[in-house]
Amino acid sequence: MLSLPKNFESFGEARKKSFMALYEAKQRGKKVIGVFCSYTPVELVYAAGAISVGLCGKSEQGIAEAETVLPKTLCPLIKASYGMAMTDQCPFFYFSDGILAETTCDGKKKMYELMSMLKPVHVLNLPQGRDQAMALESWTQEIKNAAKFLEKLLNAKITEQSLHDAIVYRNKVRKAIVDLYEVAKLKPSPASGYEISTIAENADFHFTDDDLVAKIEKQTRELKERVRTGAEGRPRVLVTGCPNAGVRDKIIKRLEELGADYVCADNCAGPRAQKFMIDEDAEPYRAIAERYLKINCSVMTPNTTRYDDIRNLIDEYRVDGVIEIVLHGCHTFAVEAYTIMNIVQNEIGLPYMRLDTDFSQSDKGQIETRLGAFIEMMTAA
Repeated sequence: MLSLPKNFESFGEARKKSFMALYEAKQRGKKVIGVFCSYTPVELVYAAGAISVGLCGKSEQGIAEAETVLPKTLCPLIKASYGMAMTDQCPFFYFSDGILAETTCDGKKKMYELMSMLKPVHVLNLPQGRDQAMALESWTQEIKNAAKFLEKLLNAKITEQSLHDAIVYRNKVRKAIVDLYEVAKLKPSPASGYEISTIAENADFHFTDDDLVAKIEKQTRELKERVRTGAEGRPRVLVTGCPNAGVRDKIIKRLEELGADYVCADNCAGPRAQKFMIDEDAEPYRAIAERYLKINCSVMTPNTTRYDDIRNLIDEYRVDGVIEIVLHGCHTFAVEAYTIMNIVQNEIGLPYMRLDTDFSQSDKGQIETRLGAFIEMMTAA
């Protein structure tokens, strides 16, 4: 019998609304698979007739509970994700029939072992680098293994036709999201980056039967038609580094309130994770593997294509400065930040600022001061 969690009435209205939206989808017979990362081949989920939902923690909630099990020094994203799951505070985890996970981080890998005690979890093992011998072959096999997991878990059959249809559909969604992001290429941007990124992220939580692609395309047209008063002359910022969902308000939103425009993200939620399409005419599993293996992430060694993308995005979005977000405990992005700093400051000649932070509000005032000074630096440049 499908039921809501025992602590449902203690949730805020926004969380209750999310619970009820997914509850209604489950009532209609939909299966749900939770995912954490842009490397996860969601085409498999759709081909199996299920819904894909994002599970990454985005606030301090759940961290205190997670720290009774996980190390306090672990990345806040991992702790928040696990804490929300273990306390039934995350509607998307609560209603998930299973989890598709991935090996993008040692901390996440070990956390998934604990999470598997709560839900069925299948982990896709990424190669250490794209250029390794047999990297594409091994990743293709991992995707096939994930398909078998879903078929067994959901009592479904992933056919060649259903997989092809899923590939075509997800390509259309990605194209719509890329077009949405490119609204900010206009100078001045007719919409805030905070609003654009919120629309894009909401696409990961689409449970109704209406047309997601048409919805995004309509929102994109409406944004392009806007006239944004006072937008002229605002410095344009690219944000790179770790996923920023858990720090969006204290960094992204505050940056824009202080007078700059967040025009582009080089992170897991930005154009770099959406721009690659899947070859619709190729053998589907290998085509899916090729597409996802192109994504830039600091887990890859080497990860030089990220540096090329940074250079291109700075040019395409006419960027005036770069902010790098490094979450506490994320060593791979922390190491790469040195190279990004050199590219931005010494090669391109733009202002660069690195913010090491977590999901708490304890450094909010300090970050605001640094953002203000960074805006002044860009304005003076």
